[in-house]
Amino acid sequence: MTDTPPLPDGYEFSADADRIDAARVHRWLSTDAYWALGRPREKQDRAIAGSLNYGVYEAVTGEQVAYARVVTDRATFAWLCDVYVDPSVRGKGLGTALVAAVREHLRPYGLRRMLLATHDAHGVYEKAGFGPLERPEQWMALYFARPRTRPSN
Repeated sequence: MTDTPPLPDGYEFSADADRIDAARVHRWLSTDAYWALGRPREKQDRAIAGSLNYGVYEAVTGEQVAYARVVTDRATFAWLCDVYVDPSVRGKGLGTALVAAVREHLRPYGLRRMLLATHDAHGVYEKAGFGPLERPEQWMALYFARPRTRPSN
């Protein structure tokens, strides 16, 4: 398995849901994350309440600078989603370290698999051990709402 990269000096990881700055997370996702643009605050708050939540914080100020959310039964399956790093601290390895720390936090559950979807961050997730589906032809999806067309870069 991939090694867990450390967070850069001056940052700390936390799985304490009480530390999540829900207003900041909503602002990040609803205004800057292609998968959640326009997501209402009430919907984001319900997502936070129904998930495991993780953050990266500046050690001195306690300010949240990154976020990740996991939907899981804590036994067999997990879905990693809403991974976001504030633009002001990107490029320092916080995203990779956050995802690896989430992976290690979930390891004791004995999950069979953790999935995610990404349009443009494959390299971040590969460093934490993710890879393509082995048999994508076995997977299906049911869309209750028409998925947004992903942005073209």
